[in-house]
Amino acid sequence: MSDVHPDSAPSAPLTHSATLRRLLYEALADLGLDPAEIYRGVNQHRRLRPPPVDGRLRHDDAPQFWMAAEGLTGDPDIGLHLGEVMKPRLLDVVGYLLLASRDLGEALASFLRFQHILSGGFVAQLQEDTGQARLVIDLNYLGFASLRQQMECLALLLIKLLGSVTDGEFRLDGVHFRHARPARVVEHKRLFGLLPEFGCEHDVLLFPAALLKRPSRTANPELHQLLWRHAEEQLVALEGNDLLNRLRYLLGVRLGQVDCSLAACGAELGLGAGALQRALAEQGSNLRRVREAVQQARALELLREGRAVREVAKACGFAELSPFYRAFRRWYGAPPEAYRARLSTG
Repeated sequence: MSDVHPDSAPSAPLTHSATLRRLLYEALADLGLDPAEIYRGVNQHRRLRPPPVDGRLRHDDAPQFWMAAEGLTGDPDIGLHLGEVMKPRLLDVVGYLLLASRDLGEALASFLRFQHILSGGFVAQLQEDTGQARLVIDLNYLGFASLRQQMECLALLLIKLLGSVTDGEFRLDGVHFRHARPARVVEHKRLFGLLPEFGCEHDVLLFPAALLKRPSRTANPELHQLLWRHAEEQLVALEGNDLLNRLRYLLGVRLGQVDCSLAACGAELGLGAGALQRALAEQGSNLRRVREAVQQARALELLREGRAVREVAKACGFAELSPFYRAFRRWYGAPPEAYRARLSTG
């Protein structure tokens, strides 16, 4: 029997649907750009992996395109312009669920339930407060802050999809972005019809909560039930995007930056603290063990890179050096400096 605990087992990479890639190819062509040339430029210094058999892509490959897009196209607002011309095609089974929903509320509940079919990095959630709804659409990547071009494109695409569910009646009250305010915001005002707020805690679409009850002309309850069952099967099959793996990934993004308590992680994953605790217990785990497994792997990685011990401790979420030293001795049987020396002579 293996003595490897699931918390310390190697994480499968998070994946995302290839649908957005197809929409990007079409949108680049609509802007008069050569999609093949753009992607060659993005990948010129990278060794490409073979195409996945299941058609899904590695989640952490996405930043390469979005970080290179402005330089390769010469357009500082390329994300906005891609979102402007992008056709709101149905995003896999999730898109069909949106259209078959009885109203916008059910459509968004379907989107949130199956968001990880679209991308394992989504931490989207819906919040309501005094007549206003907030659709949080955060996408996280290890080692990267929020990607401006991607998020501005995605916000426009989602607005189009929500408009199709409400027969064109969807109306924005505001848009929040995590990234910093760009030098020019003329295109933001034109395309969103308002000036977004920048440097916020989350990427959010704000709209009147009354729209959640707005019936959809494309509602089909029987089809919705059928699609829901199909989506549940797809979600179960995505082992790399399961809760334990997404929690590991989220902790990798948050450690040393923000609160990584049970309540904070649960909120990011759309769960209450109790619900997250129960879900982890069902998999024979808990937050402390998962967090410690992430800390242990990160400490080793950063020591190998030659980082200072104090910097390693902070990046692993330790406010003080002494608890980091105690934890490191427990993990590896030696203090960090001695372990690094062993690595360099090994």
